[in-house]
Amino acid sequence: QVQLVESGGGLVQPGGSLRLSCAASGRIFSRISMAWYRQAPGKERELVATITTGGGTNYADSVKGRFTISRDNAKNTLYLQMNSLKPEDTAVYYCNAPQLGVWGQGTQVTVSS
Repeated sequence: QVQLVESGGGLVQPGGSLRLSCAASGRIFSRISMAWYRQAPGKERELVATITTGGGTNYADSVKGRFTISRDNAKNTLYLQMNSLKPEDTAVYYCNAPQLGVWGQGTQVTVSS
C-alpha cells in the first residue's frame, strides 16, 4: 500500500512563495496519476491540481498561472510550487493518489501579513 507524507507548509506573507513536497512509499508512484487538494476552515476540500503519469497537468481556475504541479519519479516525490500567494490560499494541503484512494496527512499553509 502506498503511503503519502507531505511537507513544506508554513506561514508566508501575501505575494510570497512556498514549495510543497509529497513523498510516496512503494514502487507504484511512477505508474499512477497524482493530485493536490486543499481544505480551508469551514469549507469543503477542493481540487487544486492534477498530474498524469505522462506529466499532463490540470489546475483549478483559482490557482492557474500561480501554482505548478510536478513530479520526480526517480525520487517518488510530488511537488506543488506556489507563487504569488494570497490570503485565500490559506488551507491544509493534501497529497492524493486518486486511483488508490490514498491521502496524506496534510500540511498547513497560512498566507498572512
